[in-house]
This record gives sequence, C-alpha cells and structure tokens, in this order.
Amino acid sequence: MKASDLFVRALEAEGVEYIFGIPGEENLDLLNALKDSSIRLILTRHEQAAGFMAATYGRLTGRTGVCLATLGPGATNLVTAAAYAQLGAMPMLMITGQKPIKASKQGEFQIVDVVDMMQPLTKYTRQLSSAHYIPARVREAFRRAEDERPGAVHLELPEDIAREQTEASVIRRSRFENPRASETSISQASDMIQSARRPLLLLGAGANRRHTCQALRAFIDKTGIPFFTTQMGKGVIDERHPQYLGAAALSGEDFLHRAIEAADLIINVGHDVVEKPPFIMNGEADTDPAEDNPDIAGAGRAGSARVIHVNYVTAAVDAVYHPHQGVIGDIADSIERLTATIEVSPGWDFGRFLEVKRHLDAHLQEGADDARFPVYPQRLVAEVRRAMPDNGIVALDNGIYKIWFARNYPACLPNTVLLDNALASMGAGLPSAMAAKLVHPERRVLAVCGDGGFMMNSQELETAVRLGLDLVVLVLRDDAYGMIKWKQTDMGFEDFGLDYGNPSFVDYARCYGAHGHRVEAADQLAPLLERCLASPGVHLIEAAVDYSDNDRLLNRTIPDRSRAI
Repeated sequence: MKASDLFVRALEAEGVEYIFGIPGEENLDLLNALKDSSIRLILTRHEQAAGFMAATYGRLTGRTGVCLATLGPGATNLVTAAAYAQLGAMPMLMITGQKPIKASKQGEFQIVDVVDMMQPLTKYTRQLSSAHYIPARVREAFRRAEDERPGAVHLELPEDIAREQTEASVIRRSRFENPRASETSISQASDMIQSARRPLLLLGAGANRRHTCQALRAFIDKTGIPFFTTQMGKGVIDERHPQYLGAAALSGEDFLHRAIEAADLIINVGHDVVEKPPFIMNGEADTDPAEDNPDIAGAGRAGSARVIHVNYVTAAVDAVYHPHQGVIGDIADSIERLTATIEVSPGWDFGRFLEVKRHLDAHLQEGADDARFPVYPQRLVAEVRRAMPDNGIVALDNGIYKIWFARNYPACLPNTVLLDNALASMGAGLPSAMAAKLVHPERRVLAVCGDGGFMMNSQELETAVRLGLDLVVLVLRDDAYGMIKWKQTDMGFEDFGLDYGNPSFVDYARCYGAHGHRVEAADQLAPLLERCLASPGVHLIEAAVDYSDNDRLLNRTIPDRSRAI
C-alpha cells in the first residue's frame, strides 16, 4: 500500500470527518488519497482559518480536529492556530508537508524546521521518516491530542515518504478511562466543603464537557452552593439558575469580585492558570476572612479563601494560584463522588453571595433597551440573546465586546458561547462559527466580530458561501482597535495610532455571494437579526457600535458601585 493511502486509512480509523486546510505540491499524494476517502476536505482561503476551524471542531466534539498545510509558509501560517488550540485545550492535529528528506534537488528552498518550530506550541510533534511508522505515529498523535489536558499535535509527512510502499497496518483506537481521584482526596475535599462557612463554586473551561455538566448540576441542586464561571466556562450550568453569580469578565472590581472576596473556600472545577485568572491567591487563609467584620465577609481581601483544585491534571503552581487541596482525576466522577458524600451544612451562609447577585442582576438590565445609535453594547448583547434560542451558538472574535457578552449574555447550554480567553487571538470568530455550523447544522449560529478581527480572516466568507452554510456574521464597526483604545484611555495616554478605515461591509459581503445588510437605527437590529437567522445562506450584518461609555462604565462606575454593596 502507498504510504499516503495508509495515512488516510489511519485518519479514517480515528473517526476523522473533516480536514480543513490548503494543500501544496508536497501534499499531492495525500490529497489524491483523500479523493476516495470518507473524509471531507474543507478547502479554506488561509491556513490560520483552517486551524481555527479544526480547533473549534475539537472543542465542540471532544474529538481531534484535523487541518492541513504545505511546508514553509503554509506551516508557519498554522502557528497562531496551534497556540489557540494548545492554550485553549482543544484537541487538534496539524499535518504539514515537506520536501523529500532522502534526496532533494531544491536545496533549502522553502525549508523551515517545522517540527522544531512546533515543539513549544504542541503536546507532540514528529516528522514521519518511514512509512512503517505512520500507524503508530498517527495513533499516538490522536491519543496525545485528546488525553487530558487536550491540545495541539503535529505530524510532518515528507513528499518522498508519502510515496513509499508499505505493508504496515492501521492501529485501532483502544478503550481507556480517565484515572479516578483517590478516596483520600475526595474525603479531604468533602471535609473542607462541609466545614466551610461560605463555599463558592468556580466553573472553568475544563468543566465544559457533557458528563461534567450533568454531575455539576446535581451537585449544585443538592448543596445549593452558589457558582460563577470563567469566560470559557460559560454555559456549563444554565446561567438562569438562581445560584448563578456571573462570569469573571473583568480582572477585578466587578460585582462578582465582592462575592469572591466573601468566600472562605473556592471549589475550582476545571480552571487553570492558562485562562486569565478570575481571582488572585494572595493569602494562606489561616484565619477566617470574616472574623474582623462578619458584616462585610472579607470584602477587599481577594485571595484569602482556601482553594480546592478539581481537575484532570494537577495545578501548575503560579504566583496567582497555589491551591490547598487537589482532587485529581476524571472531573465528572469526582463531582459525583463529592455529591454523594456531602450533606447540606447548617453552618453554610450564602447571604452575602445572594446580596451581590441581586445587585448584579439589576445592573445587568441597564442599557438593554438603550435607543442610541450607533448601538450601545448592552443593547446589542440583549438583542442577540433575544434572537438566539437556548441551543444557539454565538462565536465571538476577540475585542472589547467580548467583555460585554461574557458579563451580560446568559448562556443556557455548554459551548453555546465560543470565546477564547486563553490565547485571546483576533481573527477566530468567523472560522469558529463556520466549524460550529458544520458540527451542528441544525442550530442557529452567529459570529460576532469587531471590524478589526473580522478583516483578519474575512476571506473565509467565500468558503462559507461555497460550503452552502446557513450562517449570520454580525460585524461591529467602530473603525478602530477598540479594546486597545479602552486600555489606552485607562492608562492616561492620548488617543493615538489605533484608527483605521473600513470598506462597506455590505458591498464586501455581496462580492463573495453573501447577503449584506446594514443597521441604521438601534430598533432595526432585532428584526434584522431574526430575519437573517431564519433565512438560508450567509448573511453579514454591519452594525456601528458606540464604545464611548466603556472607560466610564468598566473602569469607574462598575468598580464604584460594586464596592458600595
């Protein structure tokens, strides 16, 4: 059998449905093998977008997403996507080509040491030096990609190796289960929770798995312990739940941080320091944070709580995070065992948490019906929430609007708000939405992109149209890098260096064969969203957005009001 055919059979044995990417001449044997395969090639317009799509496929399915590029510039274009998957714990395999390694007549033309380049960005990277190694290398790459903590892996298939003949056979997937946490750690964690006065539950990205969500819902329903999420943990539990205290969208001084300060124990489920920390551990918690003033329950002493780390892997000790107790093993199993062990304690006091929640819930209603135009961010988020069903998927690019969606958009189901708060790369919103639509063709999918992030991979509109996707892209126009402008203002610098021009996004969309629309008044947004989401084809909605209040609200008003609770 030809090695390229064996490679494709190995991918089929892993259950691969799609390969996203751009082949080059060094991939032509592999491309020809794909021609008669069950695997569908999704030809993109840039390798970075292919990587974002593969990573998002991995995020949504738990199975390894696969992307393809040629050598040199094709491979280097995957670097950002590799970091996106690795930091975001999304299983993804990158396949790159290479010149013949046994004899080449092209010298060093286009040669980059891709395996070495991928080393710090992946869990596993190998060059295939013989067809004989293909089955084992492919199986190991998929095992590493999906093993906890998931991430990026890479295989390089040189041109001459792809053409070799081999008698090697595919290695089939084996069954395995994640290790279970020890009985001692479960018992110690249970005792800590039982004896705490104000335990608080944190849900991070690692909890965003189907079985874990079910286990956590049973834990919360039994104990009544309030919970909050990181940005990438949104939707783990329906955020309309009465014990939900909000998402950690801001680094500090939000309403939620008043609850974090009040906790004497934080049960951290599925969060690690790769995602931006929602709190800083700056104390040893030797004393009760409410001893000096039980009425304020430790306000102003963030990080004084004891912390239980519930995760698949041990915590990487960091200056901002050094937990007191680890429960290491399958998260769903750990939570189920804690649920069975713990009884509701008469000593628990959630009064401060629920007081914070009342103030936060009232605050989140402000601005939802603001009539100003350009559209006010809070109004924008409210209209999107009204337009999307519970299982609708919102894929966010990276920008200041991400903070407003994290704070103000209640997610009802896991992985229905796709945002990246690990690498926090611009340009991922549209490709992520496209992958989400391929995985869930029956759902409404909306990409929300700033004009800056959208233009980084806007060429993929052609791909979406060519694939016949039913997709809506909401482009928020402020003609500037708005997130950096917000920081620039907060740091007291003059407005400089962050403004740019834009095309007419309506005309731009139509050039690709998509439908282009423009919002001219705030009250037009809701009906236009509804109409586009209900219509076939790719729809782009251009909406000017008003960020003029960001500095006042996020840097002064919210901190001042939260401190007054």
